[in-house]
Amino acid sequence: MKVLVVDDDIVARMMLMHLVDSCGNHAILEAEDGADAWRQLEAGLRPDIVFCDLRMPHLSGLELLQRLRADAATAALTFVLVSAASDAATLDEAAALGASGYIVKPFRQEDVRVQFERLFPAKSEEVPPDEAPHEVARRLGIDGARLRLYLDGLARQLQAAMHEPPPGDEGMGARLNRLREGCKTLGLYGAAAALAQAAAAPQSAPQEVEAALASASAAVARQAERAARG
Repeated sequence: MKVLVVDDDIVARMMLMHLVDSCGNHAILEAEDGADAWRQLEAGLRPDIVFCDLRMPHLSGLELLQRLRADAATAALTFVLVSAASDAATLDEAAALGASGYIVKPFRQEDVRVQFERLFPAKSEEVPPDEAPHEVARRLGIDGARLRLYLDGLARQLQAAMHEPPPGDEGMGARLNRLREGCKTLGLYGAAAALAQAAAAPQSAPQEVEAALASASAAVARQAERAARG
């Protein structure tokens, strides 16, 4: 996959390139600012995905996105904005201009990987089937009673996420990723994939979040029933 990384801060750009490289076998290209990226794109560069900083001299990330969406040759490019800004106004503007995704700095490898998973999802048959309870227990080195306790704890967290705002300064995306890791740990891979997709959606779209949480909650309930039957 061809990836274009755009950032006027060379340290941030190199860091993001490293994180992209750690997410798979990608051909990584770089642009020192929005104007440089636009020149490359006008010259015919067609990356599969662009990761672009929001605030840059000469041409900002939003201005670059606006140009891309207005040009038929580049209108369909997958474009992920990267910024320290996470206020509602900025997120709304990015969504209105057609951003494919949004990553808030300081970013982590997980944040970048989730964008790849959401924007280039694997075929459904490639998502591993959920593990049987006895397989999960054996993998974790625990007994059935302990597994049921873990499932009960995850069920309570999912219910809280459906009815209560995130605790402290935890954003919805971080909360969904935390729950996703819980589902993966307990062998619920379909629920984990749904939560990952919801976490990476621009502004964590409420309907997608609600559907992902409901799906995960149902999966945990089914797993708990299976575990109880032994």
